[in-house]
Amino acid sequence: MADYQAPLRDMRFILNEVFDAPALWQSLPGIADHVDPETADAILEEAAKIAGGVLAPLNREADEQGCQWNNGEVTTPEGFREAYQTIVEGGWNGLGGNPEFGGMGMPKTLVAQFEEMMQGANMAFGLAPMLTAGACLALDAHGSQELKDKYLPNMYAGVWSGSMDLTEAHAGTDLGLIRTKAEPNGDGSYQVTGTKIFITWGEHDMAENIIHLVLAKLPDAPPGAKGISLFLVPKFLVNDDGSLAERNSVSCGSIEKKMGIKASATCVMNFDSAKGWLVGEPNRGLAAMFTMMNYERLGVGIQGMGAAEASLQSAREYALERIQSRAPTGAQQQDKAADPIIVHPDVRRMLLTMKSYVEGGRAFSTYVAQWLDISKYADDTARREQAEGLVALLTPVAKAFLTDRGLEACILGQQVFGGHGYIREWGQEQLVRDCRITQIYEGTNGIQALDLMGRKVVGSQGQLYELFANDVASFIEDNSGDEQLRPYLESLAAALERLSDVTEHVIKQAADTPNAVGAASVDYLDLFGMTAVAYMWARMVKAAGVGADSDTSGFYSGKLKTARFYYDRLLPRTVSLAESIRSGSDAMMALAAEEF
Repeated sequence: MADYQAPLRDMRFILNEVFDAPALWQSLPGIADHVDPETADAILEEAAKIAGGVLAPLNREADEQGCQWNNGEVTTPEGFREAYQTIVEGGWNGLGGNPEFGGMGMPKTLVAQFEEMMQGANMAFGLAPMLTAGACLALDAHGSQELKDKYLPNMYAGVWSGSMDLTEAHAGTDLGLIRTKAEPNGDGSYQVTGTKIFITWGEHDMAENIIHLVLAKLPDAPPGAKGISLFLVPKFLVNDDGSLAERNSVSCGSIEKKMGIKASATCVMNFDSAKGWLVGEPNRGLAAMFTMMNYERLGVGIQGMGAAEASLQSAREYALERIQSRAPTGAQQQDKAADPIIVHPDVRRMLLTMKSYVEGGRAFSTYVAQWLDISKYADDTARREQAEGLVALLTPVAKAFLTDRGLEACILGQQVFGGHGYIREWGQEQLVRDCRITQIYEGTNGIQALDLMGRKVVGSQGQLYELFANDVASFIEDNSGDEQLRPYLESLAAALERLSDVTEHVIKQAADTPNAVGAASVDYLDLFGMTAVAYMWARMVKAAGVGADSDTSGFYSGKLKTARFYYDRLLPRTVSLAESIRSGSDAMMALAAEEF
């Protein structure tokens, strides 16, 4: 099993050569004062050391040991508390946080690279700072000045961690069904009562306090999702001077025994008239929580790619070293009994598929992060509104497509190992188990597909889709004279036209057929993702072509050849996806329930 090493060369290529992130940062007033190319590079270097030297070595043993629950207390695996302190002492918890409260104010385009390193090195651990960052984001966006002053500095510092408490046993996707209640105390605080399940890092021993963001309903709340409010409920109450007071009525009833991410605590959390404070407006809690969840959904997509990168590193090393049989073209290593398995076409198919999705996915997650930065910091209203629309459109694609392809890549990496991939010591089976959850939490991928197709595309009558289509079309037009890009642009234009035609087809169908959106949604998201990654590969070809002739490392030539594989072998899948979508919902809905 290869030791995980952060893919720094590729991250620098994406940031500096494909997206010219330093120029973007300097154009955004809220970022320009906080980061320059030298600072960004130093952050990447240090993050890589922590990922490879601190987090990755804990991954397998922590999976074996898991978290332990005893009488309401959760003990983390050996080394996790020390690793958490390393993160805290380096200021990593507040990397993208608001500087007004102690955050570093780094752009999401840069933070996304750190997140990938952390998740690729140790996903179970990486969930803790990821959730704290999301909780800080929601609190900063919607909390009162008093709440922000009291809680954000210690959360950014990592002294206190954060969690999001949404799901109940009977209410998952349909949060309007939640039963957790919040009764006003008359002093501005509330008594929060209810039980939440599947709460990642809801209890642990790494931070001195845990700040829960809890969805609950006020006594006079309207029914359904319109009656949900958001409350801040600390594990320990906090005095006015910032010191910790008595334990709140918050307890962990148990932790789940899971398929993967066993080193993270997935908790049942009980709130027994626990003291909490309203975040944002009454009955507007879901909107406040989505501020956190949209960032987390991109983060989960990055998790999928992080696991896939780790799998690719191991599979590549194994394929170069494992000898079995001879190459179809004849012996490549005459002095050995067989050739390394990388000579075989099917092994190359698996590795290149992994490489195509991992590197294309990294570019796509950075592309989405770029629009997040613009939506947050641009001072031009039209540019900011364009970015907000693209973030809304692309977030479900980033979450679902990247995690679907992430699991596919992890399974391929396991397959490269053959029987050894099924054995624990090689690490590939853990990556498959860990990556599997990314398709499920933060909104299942089927729900993401419904969000994309129903709310974002059909709901806007294609207006949000046009923002993306116009961006791709502009790239094609602007680079039409580039001879090296020409073959890619022709295929990209065809894929975009296919996606646009299908988009129009489903919008029309949805007007008369209630099941049209649901029947088309998953295939549509896949088609969208395949086209988006093709766009990313075209942008990478443009950037790689500049330095290919003088490159002796093989980095740029490898990019060009991987792009060719993606366009020749993977992008054609969009044809069958489009045909499947056009077939409509009749075949899917024909069976009566008892016929299943």
